[in-house]
Amino acid sequence: MKKSAILKDHRQIGQELDLFSFHEYAPGAVFWHPKGWVIYKTLQEFLRQTLISQGYEEISTPVMVKSSLFKKSGHWDYYNENMFNFDIEKETYSLKPMNCPGASLIYGSKTRSYQDLPIRFMDFGILNRNELSGVLGGLFRVRQFVIDDAHLYVRPDQIQKEIHDLLLLVTDFYKILGFRSEFYLSTRPDKAMGDVKLWRQAEKDLEKALKDARVKYGIKEKDGAFYGPKIDIHIKDSQNRDWQLATIQLDFQIPEKMKLEYIDKDGKPKRPVIVHRAILGSIERFIGILTEHYQGVFPLWLSPIQFVILPVSERHSQNAIKIYKEMSDKGIRTKIDDRSETLPAKIRDATLQKTPYMGIIGDKEIESGLKFPVITIRTREGRDLGQVKISQFLQRLQEEIDKKI
Repeated sequence: MKKSAILKDHRQIGQELDLFSFHEYAPGAVFWHPKGWVIYKTLQEFLRQTLISQGYEEISTPVMVKSSLFKKSGHWDYYNENMFNFDIEKETYSLKPMNCPGASLIYGSKTRSYQDLPIRFMDFGILNRNELSGVLGGLFRVRQFVIDDAHLYVRPDQIQKEIHDLLLLVTDFYKILGFRSEFYLSTRPDKAMGDVKLWRQAEKDLEKALKDARVKYGIKEKDGAFYGPKIDIHIKDSQNRDWQLATIQLDFQIPEKMKLEYIDKDGKPKRPVIVHRAILGSIERFIGILTEHYQGVFPLWLSPIQFVILPVSERHSQNAIKIYKEMSDKGIRTKIDDRSETLPAKIRDATLQKTPYMGIIGDKEIESGLKFPVITIRTREGRDLGQVKISQFLQRLQEEIDKKI
């Protein structure tokens, strides 16, 4: 990493790379530009497909619900000051600040058998929290955001396996991005709801899961959620800053409040346990962290534009269009810089935009590629890879994207 004196804030990088912006008409909310939205959706879709392969089902719940739902779930007494609440036709409504009550309504919408569990719901719903204007800060602290949320409804005998699998999932996901995980057990806060005995049991369950996974962990006294203890996972970025991202929360309380049940093998109703979990946390905040971590030099698989074609002059445009179509048809995010600028100017602009690869097409490339189309490849780091067959270069790109490098 470069010296800290020249490191850039994610808001500056976002402006320079045309990723996102903020406006006075929506304080604490992000306006995602096309390139920034590509990063957002690519990250989200990778996570979505990973979770589907592990048995998750995606749900979606209303953004605006009656406030009585949060009173039923127990959130109102602990969180209403951080919620956007308003009256409609003599009824108080809220913009949802969390997804668990809505997910629990879906769980409780029909009779569940012990054989149905675990049920794993993932939810990328929009959340709103009434943060004070003085603490808002770019992508790091916003009022409207999305969490890569999930709620697992499990039997008590399934707790250990599900948490163990989650610890592996989080660790593996962070490794892809080059982060090393650090673990902390956060215990019952002073302001907490529910039976203390259930809290102690939940803390023991989480502690056992950490010990069985053979990971080192610290203790964050009284830092649990108001409904249950949690495992917090921290990472350090390229600037050695500590970030708390993922969380795994064990909740015996909300199932009691929401009267959730499953029919056990003895034919009697039992309470499930909810495991709340997020890997990225707020996706907005996570992208802010990644932007500063990479200083805008995103890995190929996350780069908004992965390959830019630079025709030397207008007469090379038709060949550039053919290459563009071939790349785009194979899923490579490609653009053509067909401006009437000099080649060095185009290379400079593509480099400033942190585009991983540039492909130069001119007379030499056309003459050399009479049998097999070729292009001269240059990287954003300034390395000249020389003339490469289009088919070989395409294979290289696909391999790098698949490996997430």
